Amino acid sequence: MSESDTDSDDPDYYENDEEAKQEDSEIDSEQETDDDELKPDAHDDDRPWTRSRGVPPPPPDSQPVPEFRDYNEVNLNQEKMDVQLSKALDDLEESLGEEVLKLNTDEIVTRTKLLENEIKIMKSEILRINHDLTATKEKIKENTEKIKVNKTLPYLVSNLLDMEPQDGGEEDGANVDLDAQRKGKCAVIKTSTRQSEIKDDLYVYLLQTYFLPVIGLVDPEKLSPGDIVGVNKDSYLILETLPQEYDSRVKAMEVDERPTEQYSDIGGLDKQIQELIEAVVLPMTHKERFEALGIQPPKGVLLYGAPGTGKTLLARACAAQTKSTFLKLAGPQLVQMFIGDGAKLVRDAFALAKEKQPAIIFIDELDAIGTKRFDSEKAGDREVQRTMLELLNQMDGFQPNAQIKVIAATNRVDILDPALLRSGRLDRKIEFPHPNEEARARILQIHSRKMNVNKEVNFEELARCTDDFNGAQLKAVCVEAGMIALRREATELDHEDYMDAIIEVQAKKKANLQYYA
Repeated sequence: MSESDTDSDDPDYYENDEEAKQEDSEIDSEQETDDDELKPDAHDDDRPWTRSRGVPPPPPDSQPVPEFRDYNEVNLNQEKMDVQLSKALDDLEESLGEEVLKLNTDEIVTRTKLLENEIKIMKSEILRINHDLTATKEKIKENTEKIKVNKTLPYLVSNLLDMEPQDGGEEDGANVDLDAQRKGKCAVIKTSTRQSEIKDDLYVYLLQTYFLPVIGLVDPEKLSPGDIVGVNKDSYLILETLPQEYDSRVKAMEVDERPTEQYSDIGGLDKQIQELIEAVVLPMTHKERFEALGIQPPKGVLLYGAPGTGKTLLARACAAQTKSTFLKLAGPQLVQMFIGDGAKLVRDAFALAKEKQPAIIFIDELDAIGTKRFDSEKAGDREVQRTMLELLNQMDGFQPNAQIKVIAATNRVDILDPALLRSGRLDRKIEFPHPNEEARARILQIHSRKMNVNKEVNFEELARCTDDFNGAQLKAVCVEAGMIALRREATELDHEDYMDAIIEVQAKKKANLQYYA
């Protein structure tokens, strides 16, 4: 009997076989159940997961879909992290240094404690500094309030006479006052003080000189002798610098509105205009040309000629063409009653011009103060001579290349003092003669261009009829022609109006007026 037969005939074998079959059937049923779970639905056939690919089914909709990363991406991220970690270790080694790396654990702990103590000390120092800062801010606020109280108006107006460095005293020993050792500047001022009351609201003021070892609130570098300052009425400390004081009459001489005259408004003076441009305008507008040639421009110009020839008009046109301050002084204004008053006007005028340079000082009627000097016992004559000497002094006081020019005008050049006419003061002398025939025609056209004039008016013929007329008289002819046309109620001026006007002006020119009581 074979071994297989023996196994099949054995009753235990069949029992075991039945049990094995039963187990196999249970396993098959479980496997079918799993297959049913893994099998996709009919509408999900297009999904990528299948059992053949070995990919698990997607989770339910209520759970998030897990992200499956590529193996290469994971390796790349791991390499980046390794590089960053190695770099951080290198930086740590560099920051610690070789000395720290050689220390053992106990030494590192000891050094850590020392660093903690230093941190505590620094924190306490920061607290102390903050406390000092708060205290300093309070002091600054308190001092600011004190300064406001001390700077309350009114100030005492004082003149700064002198400033000198203060020598600090030398001290020996340990107790040396550093503030006292510092060298500063001291000042000498002159101011007025109220002494006593004579009557109600009537006090006596005296000028007194004071020495200030401590200047005050103004930087000493910004002060110079001659400045006007405001001082405290009690301590006399300098609190503020005040603007320079000029005579009110000199300020009134400044022409606020720039003249509107132009060279085209002047006829028959082409040569004089060119000379004035070379002497006054070019040195102020093209200074570099004179510096390139190495020559010095003239300081002043004298305009002389008969009355009415255009001296003042040309000076105003020159001021209009240059962007400069124009100071117009009249010679009779400089003749004052009190001694030294006229010289003070001249001095203040030049000081104002220096402050507002470029500037042109125009002195009209120079013969009022510039006459030749002579022996006289009259106080008025001596005052005029003092004024002229101050003018000479001021003209010598500024450099030729300064942006200040002096233009003087007179019709009596024969009586002027030679000291005024020498080179270095009034260098250029420009003569203004009576206009010729061509110039007279041009002047008549200039004064008639704004008038309604008939085209038949012959200005050349009118110029031949106005022999020995100056510019002012030619202007009077145009005005008189307009008045004649106005009397006959005409709308325009004709040639006859001008002829009648010439006769009228000629009659007034040669008339000898006599008045009887």
